[in-house]
Amino acid sequence: MTAAIHVNELRKRYGETVAVDGLSFSVESGEIFGLIGPNGSGKTTTVECVQGLRERDGGEVSVLGLDPASQRPALGPRIGCQLQEAALPDRIKVWEALDLFASLAQRPADWQELLEQWGLSKKRDASFANLSGGQRQRLFVALAFVNQPEIVFLDEMTTGLDPSARREAWRLIEEIRKRGTTVVLVTHFMDEAERLCDRVGVVLAGRLVALDTPARLAQAHGGQTRVLFGCADNDLGWLERVEGVSAIYRRGTKVEVNGSGPVLVHVAAGLAARGIVPPDLRVEQPSLEDAFLALTERGGET
Repeated sequence: MTAAIHVNELRKRYGETVAVDGLSFSVESGEIFGLIGPNGSGKTTTVECVQGLRERDGGEVSVLGLDPASQRPALGPRIGCQLQEAALPDRIKVWEALDLFASLAQRPADWQELLEQWGLSKKRDASFANLSGGQRQRLFVALAFVNQPEIVFLDEMTTGLDPSARREAWRLIEEIRKRGTTVVLVTHFMDEAERLCDRVGVVLAGRLVALDTPARLAQAHGGQTRVLFGCADNDLGWLERVEGVSAIYRRGTKVEVNGSGPVLVHVAAGLAARGIVPPDLRVEQPSLEDAFLALTERGGET
């Protein structure tokens, strides 16, 4: 795979405030790449600099082999974006917005197909002012794809969408990636990043503090595996000697065993050997959210 985006030592200030502080990463062609971080960490400023929407103060950026700062006219038709904050004229209708954007595109998509894909068919004649927050969000995402971009930037894509619409949006993004489109996704939703992203970068105070697949980030920073079950037996001291177990917590009949490796297998085997077969035995693996919380709590130190 080749890099569709290359960012090296990107810097951006607003007066005395450092928004992006020497941030570097690459995005491979055809990849879904995620940026996660707390509010104000510099994620949106980063992707806006990468798109050429904001002027960077330092560093190098290459998108599809072009510098977005000096070659924005050549780059613009090849990328799409859904911004965190955007608006359209109140009286413009949904179909009019899509038709207008398609008329300006060098390689316009079938906007009526986008209308259907993003669940806007029943609202095609509705004015922008009469759309709900979720419907406006779907319209902005549809507009990001109207020029059939090689790279699309999605900033908080599913904010305001109900659970069903969120999952449909995820499915569409996965389908779009199968067609070869590179996706840069900025999100606060850890389940979204975990489901969609090939790799995720964690941004804190304008710096990239971790970058890997969601699974490897969870494994490296998310803590230990938790085995949970209910048991009335008070004699569970033997669990301390089970391979992989590091800690045991008990609250009444509820038992939590923390450990690493195939700790579930060893705990389950030990319970079965003693005739203890809890019907609620379950395991909780470290998640991307666990890793994110751990990294933000310790300021990104690894």
